Amino acid sequence: MNFDLTEDQEMMRDMFARFLDENSSMARVRAAAPSGFDAELWRGLAQQGAISIRVPEEAGGLGMGMFEATLLMDEAGRTLVSGPMAEALVAVRLLAQAGGHDALLDRALAGEAVVTLALQDIAITPLQWVAGGSVAQAVIARSGDKILLVSVPEGAQKLEKNLADTPMAELNLGALEATELGLDRAIFDAGVEEWKLLIAAGLAGLAKQSLKLAAAYAGERKQFGQYIGQFQGISHPLADLVCEADGGKFLVWKAIRDICDGSSEAGSAISIAAWWNAITSARCVAQALHTFGGYGLTTEYDIHLFNLRAKAWPLMLGDPTLLLEEAGRRLYAGESASLPDAGECTIEFTLGDDADEMTREIDAFFAANVTDEERAQFHYSWEGFVPSVHKKLADAGLLFPGLPGDLRGKKLSHYAQMAAMDAYEHHGYNNPAANVTQMVALIIHRFGSDELKADVLPKLMNGEAICSLGYSEPGSGSDVFAAQCKATPDGNGWRIDGTKMFTSGANLSSYVLMLCRTNTEVAKHAGLTMFIVPLKTEGVTVQPVYTFQDERTNITFYDNVRVPDSWRLGEVDGGLKTMSASLELEHGGGFGKYMRKMLEAGEAACREITRNGKALIDEPQAQARLARTAAHLWLSELITFRAQWAIAEKKPNLAYGPMAKMFSSEKFLTDARDLLDLTAPHSLSLRPGPTAALNLFYRHAQGATIYGGTSEVHRSMIAERNLGLPRTRA
Repeated sequence: MNFDLTEDQEMMRDMFARFLDENSSMARVRAAAPSGFDAELWRGLAQQGAISIRVPEEAGGLGMGMFEATLLMDEAGRTLVSGPMAEALVAVRLLAQAGGHDALLDRALAGEAVVTLALQDIAITPLQWVAGGSVAQAVIARSGDKILLVSVPEGAQKLEKNLADTPMAELNLGALEATELGLDRAIFDAGVEEWKLLIAAGLAGLAKQSLKLAAAYAGERKQFGQYIGQFQGISHPLADLVCEADGGKFLVWKAIRDICDGSSEAGSAISIAAWWNAITSARCVAQALHTFGGYGLTTEYDIHLFNLRAKAWPLMLGDPTLLLEEAGRRLYAGESASLPDAGECTIEFTLGDDADEMTREIDAFFAANVTDEERAQFHYSWEGFVPSVHKKLADAGLLFPGLPGDLRGKKLSHYAQMAAMDAYEHHGYNNPAANVTQMVALIIHRFGSDELKADVLPKLMNGEAICSLGYSEPGSGSDVFAAQCKATPDGNGWRIDGTKMFTSGANLSSYVLMLCRTNTEVAKHAGLTMFIVPLKTEGVTVQPVYTFQDERTNITFYDNVRVPDSWRLGEVDGGLKTMSASLELEHGGGFGKYMRKMLEAGEAACREITRNGKALIDEPQAQARLARTAAHLWLSELITFRAQWAIAEKKPNLAYGPMAKMFSSEKFLTDARDLLDLTAPHSLSLRPGPTAALNLFYRHAQGATIYGGTSEVHRSMIAERNLGLPRTRA
């Protein structure tokens, strides 16, 4: 897996960034209005090699791949480049591929002429809006199966006032002189697909920059005596959107990776990347402008420029919703797409050979060792804990494969651990009991006494015992620092009194990892200590709490419960450090595995259900909604991959784990609701089959935004760590 740019890519991006910061400043963008074209900037970009970035070397270009072109477009979006950048990159490449027009190509590559692209078939729509049409000398267009070079004479270009002061113009291309280019239609169509990705990349850069501007303003503007960035009503929407903007960039990367790999998803990935970035950039700039309040409406502030251009660029193709419908057809109706030559792509989303080997080993284990009766007990929650399977996995060395060798683990790479989790989920064996027990085992290994390591750790490693977590209390959920369950020194040990809420698995576990109050005279986060408490100890009561998700949790009571000091983890009043380590192990995952299973159930249900005499999956609106769920799944996986990559490669981590958890849980919830609606009323039934699965996924998703910290807690973390906003929790 790799989210890093190569050294050459970094140098290229930095070169364009520096040039654009100086030559496409907001002052220059304003000065280019109303024409929306900065001729000096255009020539400068050409001199930097921007216009020729996708032109083959033998035709005088740089011959770079699509990935490098999207890095350029990201910077172009960030700086609101005044000119038809995406259209020109595609058009000059097509011109070079056609050959025979060297003089025009040379002028275009020098920035002395603008060649742009018509996105609609001029045989059907001869009169159409063209990006850059008011400054173009030529337009490459399709007329049926013919690809034409349309000359635009002086006077035919007519500048008209438009939404964002871009150099668009309505041209009657069918009435202008044209020369047929020796290009197949498929090559032109591939150029349009490339345009979608270039525009998507530009919009991703634009969206992210608008959020940065809003965050900077929210960190300096005061109302009611404090910075407005401290108000969750300001910071939380920005936190949501920075996840979506980052995800939009990764969707572009996925589409390019899919093209390079020959993936069947490549065509739909292009459509989804273009659709997502069109709608997301619009949402980002709207929220950014809202952050500025009334000042955002004034022309003195730059944010309105982002707002207008975010709409102007993608709408040259038409309604972005049509892109989602196109993705649906490509995914579910067999529609094909002409794909561009993407060149090389150094970004990688696969997990590696050792991960593949781990997957094969787990597949073989389940095939050989797990009975149908045991499979029937599997469940996404603690209710799916099957002691016999748990012990078999331990005996096979597959229960905690990610643990180091001295803990009987396989010392797997981080990516192989991810593959193992995916493999378990593939077999329906989602195992929170093992996940929590592994986390507790690592905490004991890191902070535990010799007695804990000798008495408890082997039982956990051998599959003879499992653990649960005792963090939440009836009066404090995500605010774990508010814990009041008290641990009082008692001779050579401690007496624990209090109540813990949502102690899932306590009815099955031998031990609980407890967070207790040991000091009331210091700040609440400084007076906490962690313990391992045997759940069979006298004074412990486990009371069931049933949820509508087919899941049991528990409330646990601790009345005069005594544990020796050797069962303490870490220093007295040092629970923050110990708990931070455990939360670090808990954060970073997402709900992509569940979302994939849910999408598969939705697809199966839509194939089974008939409406108006045909399968539901044949309806365009059903295809589009399934495609939207697929988009959210891909986004969740990509954002989670980034978080795991940052951990594995020890990269700077700007709340990437909270971003993965928060985004995926929120989309899991909204998509579960939508798929339940799509397949209604069948989805109401609990008859075995895909609709019953959707029913359960809907109920399961209700807790996703709560588990492991609520979305509100994660939004605050994202706002502070990723956007640099002031602390929102006083």
